[in-house]
Amino acid sequence: MKAYILDRYAKKGALRLGERPDPALRDTDVLIEVYAAGLNQLDSKIRDGEFKPILPYRPPLVLGHDVAGKVVRLGPNARRFKVGDAVYARPRDGRIGTFAEFIAVDEADVALKPTNLTMEEAASIPLVGLTAWQVLVDRAKLSRGQKVLIHAGSGGVGTVAIQLAKHLGATVATTASAVNADLVRSLGADVVIDYRTQDFAKILSGYDVVLNSLDGDTLERSLDVLKPGGKLISISGPPDPAFAKAQGLNAILKLVLGVLSGKIRRKAAAKGIDYSFLFMRADGEQLKRITALIEAGDIRPVLDRTFAFADLNAAFAYIETGRAKGKVVVTVKEDAQ
Repeated sequence: MKAYILDRYAKKGALRLGERPDPALRDTDVLIEVYAAGLNQLDSKIRDGEFKPILPYRPPLVLGHDVAGKVVRLGPNARRFKVGDAVYARPRDGRIGTFAEFIAVDEADVALKPTNLTMEEAASIPLVGLTAWQVLVDRAKLSRGQKVLIHAGSGGVGTVAIQLAKHLGATVATTASAVNADLVRSLGADVVIDYRTQDFAKILSGYDVVLNSLDGDTLERSLDVLKPGGKLISISGPPDPAFAKAQGLNAILKLVLGVLSGKIRRKAAAKGIDYSFLFMRADGEQLKRITALIEAGDIRPVLDRTFAFADLNAAFAYIETGRAKGKVVVTVKEDAQ
């Protein structure tokens, strides 16, 4: 099969289009013919070598964490899907590789594609949708009447998180540029902070939850927004000891991550705030619940641009400009339907 191969870690390095063996199926796998694949900053960070210490990858490898396509073969014990099903997924860590013509995915990570989305729209959802769900539902337990600040509201995670938070009945504030203010309001944001001209930490207060996806300075200033007992959840780091334990990292890495996150954890504790780092996980059952919200019209994808598979490296260059609204997707195979 054709696939884009990462031969070596290199900052902003190009992926090589080449041939790879067709995926081997494990007992509970489904083989998915890839119609569309979403790009994420996580792919860029793995390519650049930023996650070498904590993720189980060694080049050469195929990147890609979002897939929409059709089931073409089943493992001997796979029971949840049938050949021909249109599906989407975020493959689990250690088994990524959606920038290819085919990928084998454990059926537990897969859900039927929302019937009202194209393959490209569906491919934009899994990683960011699951991230938003795991932050707001699992970790924050966000409930009606609470207030949440979602940083970078026009980004991939932000566009889904705003909609999910509104569905849960929360009041939503977000940071965005003035040019994206109308977009985030259309998704349900109640308060929009222009990060170029306004200081969110001086405007907002008494919030229950902050979802941070930005830098360390933004993370620390977010403490001023939260009330005692509030939750500061970051998807951009620094990883904390709980993450190290969940990943099964060795004692040295646990110590290192404890040191790296020590400053923000101490500052949060002094204010009576709970800080945690979240690295999302694959989960087909959660994706199925997200599908129901999409089909009900509560969540819609925000797709900035679609690139041809041949232009994958150009798509990477585009997301790295930081100007994308929502997600960027590559079309691997045209859907005849």
